[in-house]
Amino acid sequence: MSVTAQPKNVLLEVSDLKVHFDIRDGRQWFWQPAKTLKAVDGVTLRLYEGETLGVVGESGCGKSTFARALIGLVKATSGKVAWLGQDLLGMNPEQWRAVRSDIQMIFQDPLASLNPRMTIGDIIAEPLRTYHPKMSRQEVQDKVKAMMMKVGLLPNLVNRYPHEFSGGQCQRIGIARALILEPKLIICDEPVSALDVSIQAQVVNLLQQLQREMGLSLIFIAHDLAVVKHISDRVLVMYLGHAVELGTYDEVYQNPLHPYTRALMSAVPLPDPDREKNKTIQLLEGELPSPINPPSGCVFRTRCPQAGPECSQTRPLLEGNFRHAVSCLKVDPL
Repeated sequence: MSVTAQPKNVLLEVSDLKVHFDIRDGRQWFWQPAKTLKAVDGVTLRLYEGETLGVVGESGCGKSTFARALIGLVKATSGKVAWLGQDLLGMNPEQWRAVRSDIQMIFQDPLASLNPRMTIGDIIAEPLRTYHPKMSRQEVQDKVKAMMMKVGLLPNLVNRYPHEFSGGQCQRIGIARALILEPKLIICDEPVSALDVSIQAQVVNLLQQLQREMGLSLIFIAHDLAVVKHISDRVLVMYLGHAVELGTYDEVYQNPLHPYTRALMSAVPLPDPDREKNKTIQLLEGELPSPINPPSGCVFRTRCPQAGPECSQTRPLLEGNFRHAVSCLKVDPL
């Protein structure tokens, strides 16, 4: 899709989404109040039709929890998640089931996400049997084999079990299962992090090809910034449960505004040996704060080289436009 202008069709709208967990440890008495872990703490964004949104950040920044909250695998504490104008968080189980076929997920560990006691044919066919119980056995088999071909698996492997496949093949099985209902949105929770580099490229290229063929929207979560740049139309940068920067991939990668984003981008390897040798890496000082006891005001201020007194008093909001928005008191987003 073109990122020069804001698309009109909003698929998913997230408003001030928060996911908090009550945490107790063995040192607390039972009458003492539980501590609150703020895994996601006020993320707001829009996802447009046909768009790929990349989500990046350090381990523990809330990327996976954010994704799981969107799909209902983790209960949101507050906020709003609207799918085509319908509030997902306010739906009863029957209403959610009707929408669920349009939103599917691909998980990080390809083998662990597949039932080892089921053949891959049954694994891929299970959503069809759940949502289309009147579909004949032959129709199910035909759709499964067609989807296997689409993701690069031979149909004659339909009766084999997950342990008989490589990691890359297992991820293709997971992709086939997610796509068998022809959804509108696929949430990819670090789908290539468990694969080696050559297989990562194959899976990413496959997702892009399927997106073009099926008109999909993607939320792609990854640690590898090079992979995110390759596949994304826009990029969301998260830190300690907060959205600190959001923009088109060229704006975020070529003109990062937030100090945290600049540090991340400086660590991306460059294909040119001379440029890689001479580049300056912006190291972050200090330890990542605990989400149980985050800093007041801006959550990044304890590691930020630009932090001032006002940063401890005011929590910055994500401000800007479709092409580029940033959450920082020291940066003008426009």
